[in-house]
Amino acid sequence: MGKLRYLRLSGRGRALVWLSVLLLLALLLIGMVLLHMKPILTNLATSRVSNSVRRIMVAAVSDAIEQGEIDYQRLITCDKDTAGRITALRSNMAEFNRLQSAITEDILARMAEVATTELSIPIGTLTGSSLLAGRGPSFQVKMQWVGSANAAFRNDFTAAGINQTKHQVILNMEVSATILLPGFHASTKVNHEISVAETIIVGSVPQTYTNFSTTEGEITEYADEYIINKG
Repeated sequence: MGKLRYLRLSGRGRALVWLSVLLLLALLLIGMVLLHMKPILTNLATSRVSNSVRRIMVAAVSDAIEQGEIDYQRLITCDKDTAGRITALRSNMAEFNRLQSAITEDILARMAEVATTELSIPIGTLTGSSLLAGRGPSFQVKMQWVGSANAAFRNDFTAAGINQTKHQVILNMEVSATILLPGFHASTKVNHEISVAETIIVGSVPQTYTNFSTTEGEITEYADEYIINKG
């Protein structure tokens, strides 16, 4: 009887050992899967958010243009001499500041509307194999993202032909987004430039213009020097 009891206890011990080993292997397997999934989820999430942000930027500016909020005549004033030639361009800084604030707020409001979404990921994509990518049943991963937006205007002068100069008002937008995913987070930054207003100046290049650029590198106050240096 004593020997039989010893064998039974030994069998239970071996079962517990095997159960512990299997549990440890399962945890290691889950950890490996999560480590493998993280870069894939990060790439998918940042790509999804970046595309959404670009669409939001374009839509916000397009709506502002269609509604007449952006108009070259309201942004830029042309000084002319007695012969009618444009001698200087002056910017309406109050209007630029208003537009910058309005577009930034519009972008943030549109982002808030789609801040929570789901990623549909096929099982085959998580294997990392190009042959299995997009195959198999999909599972949903919920993600949420928040961001900050900045907008800045700058001048752009371009020679447009014989005795012609194209003056553009360029809007540079930047959004920094933090993406919250199950167990970790990722971040991305999106930059996009759009020409919001432009005109063709016929005749000699204006001698001066009001430099309203907030970007580095544009320090000259002479449009003709700008064109020569840019070319």
